[in-house]
Amino acid sequence: MGSSPAYPSDLTDAQWALIEPLVPVLSTRGRGTRGGRPPKYSRRRIVDAILYVDRTGCSWRQLPHDFPPWETVYFYFSRWAADGTTDRIHDALRDAVRDAAGRDPMASAGAVDSQTVPGAATVGKNSRGWDAGKKVNGRKRHLVVDTMGLLIVVLVTAASVQDRDGGIRVLDRAKMVMPSLVLVWADAAYSRRAQDFASRALRILVQVVAKLVGQQGFVPLPRRWVVERTHAWITGHRRMSRDYERLPAHSEAMIKWAMIGLMARRLAPAPGRRPWQPARAA
Repeated sequence: MGSSPAYPSDLTDAQWALIEPLVPVLSTRGRGTRGGRPPKYSRRRIVDAILYVDRTGCSWRQLPHDFPPWETVYFYFSRWAADGTTDRIHDALRDAVRDAAGRDPMASAGAVDSQTVPGAATVGKNSRGWDAGKKVNGRKRHLVVDTMGLLIVVLVTAASVQDRDGGIRVLDRAKMVMPSLVLVWADAAYSRRAQDFASRALRILVQVVAKLVGQQGFVPLPRRWVVERTHAWITGHRRMSRDYERLPAHSEAMIKWAMIGLMARRLAPAPGRRPWQPARAA
């Protein structure tokens, strides 16, 4: 495929060159194993189709016909989420963005926050819940990001899960992915219990950034604004405006694909487009 994408979400040649080495070779035998006849569809068009769904919010069945069949695209979306391919692509691009900014790929500081989003009818009762504070029935996205706003880890839970409990789980996951992490900024919802667990078990200092005295409405807070901005980047993708995925693991994968598209454009801006920038660090 040439360097003029058919859709705005399609990867350019330079962007695909960043991702191609990390995408497993496809095969018709076993629909994902090596060997057999040459694959009928290209890895690039499958990746483009996933990015299209993520960006436009269309259902899998409504993919335009110039993409591979939706069943094929969904098969590889699901397989790559399960076998670690999505994580490898995401983490490699995050490391590359940090390196291009003169940062060590292993971050030492970050921020944690959660966001509640409505759940579509496709979200089952066993993985959704009621957030009494937000008055939303759906799921909650717990993010840990670095000081550039780049995603370290995401955990998707029922919306009824408290930030305290979700925070413990997502920080535990973050430490496994980024052992260098020693300082995380959070809001007051992250209780003393979560802070004590992070300090004792993970060797992470959770520093609460409280609201300003007399604050009314939304005011960006020091250190914490980076993770709030990351939530905005993610919900800028229509698929992310609410949760449509049947499995929480697929919700997490969709969030990572949103960040993959953003980081690919950061590293290799399309001709004539202003490069996406993560702005200044906190």
